[in-house]
Amino acid sequence: MYEKIILALSLEHGFAEQAIETAQRLGSKSAEVIAVHVYEPPSGSVSAYLDDDLVQKAYNDAKRMLTARVNGVANVTPVILKGHSSRTITEYATKIGADAIIVGSHKPGLRDYFLGTTAARIVRQASCAVIVLR
Repeated sequence: MYEKIILALSLEHGFAEQAIETAQRLGSKSAEVIAVHVYEPPSGSVSAYLDDDLVQKAYNDAKRMLTARVNGVANVTPVILKGHSSRTITEYATKIGADAIIVGSHKPGLRDYFLGTTAARIVRQASCAVIVLR
């Protein structure tokens, strides 16, 4: 049984419910579950054309959506991080001493075999167990 589990949640995909159920099955009764979403700020060249208030609004909206996804679920804490998805999640997992990461993955296409998906990168980079949901 795992004691500290990260749920890597994309706000664009509907894996939250399945991820929470999986964490509850795999975690101990006292397990700490952290629902993480990584907000990727606009790149430097794009951000030059965006209003700072608009960028902040997008970040606040992501934070609100993440909180709403886990609202009312016992022992699940929402955390929003900034950075590159896979790298930020694996670094955060190491930093907090996570036992496992639960991440969703869409059905891979040809492009994913060449570039790699977020889930595939997490599997390769994580220093803890990774459970991939489909």
